[in-house]
Amino acid sequence: MKSQGDIGLIGLAVMGQNLILNMNDHGYAVVAYNRTVSKVDDFLAKEAKGTQVQGAHSIQELVSKLKKPRRIMLLVKAGQPVDDFIQELAPHLEKGDIIIDGGNSLFDDTNRRVKEAEAKGLLYIGTGVSGGEEGARRGPSIMPGGSPAAWPHVKKIFQDISAKVDGGVPCCDWVGEQGSGHYVKMVHNGIEYGDMQLICEAYNLMKNGLGMSPDEMHKVFAEWNKGELDSYLIEITRDILAKKDTDGLPLVDKILDAAGQKGTGKWTVINSQELGIPITLMAEAVYARCVSALKDERVAAAKKLKGPKPLLPAAKNAEKKRVFVAEIRDALYASKIISYAQGYMLMRAAAKEYKWNLNYGGIALMWRGGCIIRSRFLGKIKDAFDKRPGLTNLLLDDYFRGEMKKCQKGWRNVVAAAAKRGIPVPAFSTALAFFDSYRSAVLPANLLQAQRDYFGAHTYERVDKPRGEFFHTNWTGHGGTTASSTYNV
Repeated sequence: MKSQGDIGLIGLAVMGQNLILNMNDHGYAVVAYNRTVSKVDDFLAKEAKGTQVQGAHSIQELVSKLKKPRRIMLLVKAGQPVDDFIQELAPHLEKGDIIIDGGNSLFDDTNRRVKEAEAKGLLYIGTGVSGGEEGARRGPSIMPGGSPAAWPHVKKIFQDISAKVDGGVPCCDWVGEQGSGHYVKMVHNGIEYGDMQLICEAYNLMKNGLGMSPDEMHKVFAEWNKGELDSYLIEITRDILAKKDTDGLPLVDKILDAAGQKGTGKWTVINSQELGIPITLMAEAVYARCVSALKDERVAAAKKLKGPKPLLPAAKNAEKKRVFVAEIRDALYASKIISYAQGYMLMRAAAKEYKWNLNYGGIALMWRGGCIIRSRFLGKIKDAFDKRPGLTNLLLDDYFRGEMKKCQKGWRNVVAAAAKRGIPVPAFSTALAFFDSYRSAVLPANLLQAQRDYFGAHTYERVDKPRGEFFHTNWTGHGGTTASSTYNV
């Protein structure tokens, strides 16, 4: 009997099941496998009943049911499980067959796996898939990278099942070599951390600074979702604030304020430090989750460490409250621009370091629909890179420069008011600090370099000499003239 499966998929958790059903809806014959094989039978009997999805009860059976070149997608936990399945699959595959990792793998692992697979004559794709359960079912954002020769064999499937924007343009295109697809997904997740933290800070200012109820805030987010802030995360925040518990009270007020994380935001921050790129907002978003997790310590500290009462004067005047809410919107929008500017700075540095050819406008288009950070705003980023592919920083684009100018006064007022009232806004604050640092032609790092040279003979450059010439001063009069070796981290 001729093998008929277009693609095999391993891993029947929520994302795997929904991607299979999405592929089936688009006319693809999918062969499903799970290490716990009873899940295969359950899936075929329930969610996949009446579809053309086939099941397999072993790796060998899975491979036997697929057309050549075989395409097998893994949607399993990142790390060792991916390597274990590759090891199981490899003996059953032939030259030119394709392994696809659709999980949240670290890009370094994907770099290694691409090399290992190609050494065996296989092709390998590491792809970011974003959009959660609903995105997987109805159309996610898909960010594939790895073996370029594999792309023509999966392009139609991936683009068919992905989200569509702007009259049918798929939110999926080839990202680049090695682990670049997973890298772009990692940066996406870092930006996602930032977006979520910014929204939480806006919520906190309205709740504790202005004394607003969830119903009042629901109306604000509903209004914001009609303008430049129109996005999936603003939309779901609107809905969350309107949700009532079984007793009729706001559900959001009953949720414990201790956040979890799965590590992709942390990976982004670690990599930024390796590349020397200041993604300060994403870092604060990661650390804000860490602080939230210290719930018991915070409760104890709240009894001992006193500060100002958070209620703002504007809370007592309807017109002043309306104005301050508008300023919070400005702070949120300006900080969001900073976050994306930093994310693109990181991708540009990674492309240079790892020798990838990334299409920055194309990445914005991939994120425009289907994914968690999807928003109207991303269309403006695509426009910026379409106009100037060599753009070094989004802040230098005419549109974004204009938006920063419009938002700046309100943004500064919000950060200042929060500081005076003891309301933590780490992401708003660090975004403003970065903006002011980036627009400063001169920073106090001259003093820092003098300090380094004083205690460690690390040398410094001079403003009256060409860049690249290094000098050392005998600051104490009894030190030597020997300088330390120059290095950068």
